[in-house]
Amino acid sequence: LVMESFKSGLISILGRPNVGKSTLFNRILGEKIAIVTEKPQTTRNRILGIKHVEGGQMIFLDTPGLHQGRSALNQRMVQTAIASGQEADALLFVIEATSPLIEEDRQMLESLKGSQGVCFLIINKIDLVRKERLLPIIDQYQKLHPFQAILPISAITGEGIGILLEKIMEALPESPPYYPEDMITDQTERFLVSEVIREKVIERTFQEIPYTTAVTIESFKEHPEKNLVVIQATIHVERISQKKILIGKGGQKLKQIGESARKEMEAFLEKKVFLELRKKKKKNWTQDPPSLNRLGYPSVLTRRN
Repeated sequence: LVMESFKSGLISILGRPNVGKSTLFNRILGEKIAIVTEKPQTTRNRILGIKHVEGGQMIFLDTPGLHQGRSALNQRMVQTAIASGQEADALLFVIEATSPLIEEDRQMLESLKGSQGVCFLIINKIDLVRKERLLPIIDQYQKLHPFQAILPISAITGEGIGILLEKIMEALPESPPYYPEDMITDQTERFLVSEVIREKVIERTFQEIPYTTAVTIESFKEHPEKNLVVIQATIHVERISQKKILIGKGGQKLKQIGESARKEMEAFLEKKVFLELRKKKKKNWTQDPPSLNRLGYPSVLTRRN
């Protein structure tokens, strides 16, 4: 009896902030797992999502945007992205058709030189440009790196995603599956809930708050008999002024954040949610290594077994 071959492997999605990595990640998985906002540097941790296809399993890593990090938090985010690139079987280096920044990308591609994985250039947001704009971009980037293939896509409309998945499958090694068939992410419900809250904070506050916000889940209690989850969460900021913005006039802003987060949680948990939000000021937490560890931003990425 001949066993049919099975392929599986790790695919890292890399690129500058705001080129559409999380939108692509969610599009491929068909589920909203990574938070998506118009503000750059929204993804902070490496988030793993599993795509099950016939004869294969693709394990995608959505990573923080590669950028020049100044704060300790930013530096850890960049370390996380580069480390996940080093261990991947395939790399998707994402740029945007609307405004490619070739010099910045040149430096980032240099940092991936040590990777063993097959590298694809993904030109995203092609729904926003005329097709002839793509040719000079392809020409310039071909000279930067020996890409396995250059694939124009739109993560928003889904154009080009089918071909992208075929090319990835061709590149993956023969290997048994790493994860069970019913699993689509390694993230816990607690983590996903904290990310929903953080997304709503970013969406509803001004420019100064998003990058100094972290969310911790203090308690997550299920009451199966009532089909209910009771969640207590803390939103951490760095300054009193940010705390005031977060609360808003008469507590309205915090109420809107809580209401919006609760609705989204109920949709993916498929249960009623009672959500209690607290605020806490932690001065300069983005610069303080012990605070970063405590708030869920470890300095070293753990490799898969």
